[in-house]
Amino acid sequence: MEVASDPPRTILHHFGFKESRSFAASSFFPSRSYKGLYTVCPPHKHAISINSTNSAQSSYLSVPRKYASLSRHYFKPKEDLNRPYYDNRLHNGNRYVVVRSELAGTGNYDAGYPLSEHKLGSKIRGICFYAVTAFNAIFLFVLMLVAHPFVLLFDRYRRRFHHFIAKTWATFTVNPFLKIEYEGLENLPPDIPAVYISNHQSFLDIYTLFTLGRSFKFISKTSIFLYPIIGWAMFLMGTIPLKRMDSRSQLNCLKRCMYLIEKGASVFFFPEGTRSKDGKLGAFKKGAFSVSVKTKVPVVPITLKGTGKIMPAGMEGILNFGSVKVVIHKPMKGSDLDVLCNEARNIIEDELNRQ
Repeated sequence: MEVASDPPRTILHHFGFKESRSFAASSFFPSRSYKGLYTVCPPHKHAISINSTNSAQSSYLSVPRKYASLSRHYFKPKEDLNRPYYDNRLHNGNRYVVVRSELAGTGNYDAGYPLSEHKLGSKIRGICFYAVTAFNAIFLFVLMLVAHPFVLLFDRYRRRFHHFIAKTWATFTVNPFLKIEYEGLENLPPDIPAVYISNHQSFLDIYTLFTLGRSFKFISKTSIFLYPIIGWAMFLMGTIPLKRMDSRSQLNCLKRCMYLIEKGASVFFFPEGTRSKDGKLGAFKKGAFSVSVKTKVPVVPITLKGTGKIMPAGMEGILNFGSVKVVIHKPMKGSDLDVLCNEARNIIEDELNRQ
């Protein structure tokens, strides 16, 4: 945190951010802020604003101390910035202080991730990506729908033809926009049931995994099945429905997974349960490993790298440039649920940390 005192009576004012009652200080003084970017407490209602740069790193704070008549939320200087505390001391007078926030521009949403950094090109690529995937989905869904009666008759549980269609759809969609590199394809089990697991960073993960061409059953929220074309195709493929926060639905989901494995199909889990917003691997839920232990089939860990940078979680409307790497690790087996879970997570985490 850098501090300068007694600046001119002008203020920097950033627009477009929701006001919040969070406060920052270099020493001990209060302020108002906008989420992410620090702004000003105006000295009076006719405050003058001047032009500022678009960079979040150039944001400043001009604070009149007379606004500190109430107990406010403070932050200590640089070294203790993450530990809030409270101070009831009153500050009088009209002296101004300017603070430059070192949180701004760090790339974290709560630290003022500048929206201008999402280039127009990424947004256009995102629009093109969804246009391509919609066109391919409509055409291929018709083939899937026509073939569905025959799939139910001859391959009810694995539905390999439908998964071939899904692979074709995913390949045609992602190939114009990004490159996928595969490592460890020899570790994919032969035509036998298995429990596949992976880290989860982005909406692109599903496309990437479909390109492997394996007929595993994903687990999906029930609401996804209502989406036109995509949701209907997932239903035809035999995707396993799950209602979050519903213990009975979770139990039925695990039973369905074990039943499909007994019939020769494979299942796929994202053990984190949701997409990571910062790229770090979250804690693993043990459902996938419970299925593996009870059915005595191998767990196949897969590490996905790069999808979160190309299409970050919560920003599905953009598509940045980049490449994706898929690392298939050796299958694992075990009778101890906790040990199997920890070993699988460590393998994926080590790969993510590898440069």
